[in-house]
Amino acid sequence: MTGSGASPDDLLGNRLLAALPDAERERLFPLLKRVDLELSERLYRPGERIDALWFPMRGVCSIVAELDGPDVEVATVGDEGVVGLPVFLGVGIPTERAVCQVPGWGWRMDADLFRQELALVDGPLQHVMQLYTQTMFTQLARNAACNRSHRTRQRCARWLLMTADRMHSNQFLLTQKFLAQMLAVRRSSVSEVAGALAEEGCISYHRGTITVLDRERLEARACGCYRALRESIDAVLPPAPVPSGGA
Repeated sequence: MTGSGASPDDLLGNRLLAALPDAERERLFPLLKRVDLELSERLYRPGERIDALWFPMRGVCSIVAELDGPDVEVATVGDEGVVGLPVFLGVGIPTERAVCQVPGWGWRMDADLFRQELALVDGPLQHVMQLYTQTMFTQLARNAACNRSHRTRQRCARWLLMTADRMHSNQFLLTQKFLAQMLAVRRSSVSEVAGALAEEGCISYHRGTITVLDRERLEARACGCYRALRESIDAVLPPAPVPSGGA
């Protein structure tokens, strides 16, 4: 399933896969396929069976709740994790959708193959998935509290920092639509917040491209949830080296 010239070391850019023992990663490698993650690509939908899991190397995917009003992002997945957690949890049909918010690339694994691997033995893959699930629970709880208690500018700064971390870059593509969805605000509010951060020298925002100009200043404007979420991930998943497979 993997492309020619690829090797198990090319999986190391995903922190979940990097946390596996070398032998386990080598065993799983033939079951994975390198794929591009396209902007707005839907990876799974509510009410439909999930047919694959995606391990991002670059790019950011959103788990989105479809409401009567505007849709709202409830969790975000980047190079620290996997899209398709309901498969691990044994959920037959998801109630949310997963969509690529910032384009990139990663590794795809058929959901049935993943289930077979879990059924073989209570081994390293299951243990690492359990650790990652805990970080997702932390993220869900933090997002709910953050959306209620912190100002839009604080939440925006936090999300931009998390995205820069996941992309390993201070520059990335991001549409106003997705930024509004993440912040649970109108697009007009996104323009105001992004404009304020730009005036303060934290970022520039031009034609859908965000550039973090002053990371220290941006972090000073973010809420404490940024550090809390970073620490929850770092506590269970080691930093991954830059992958050799390219962007």
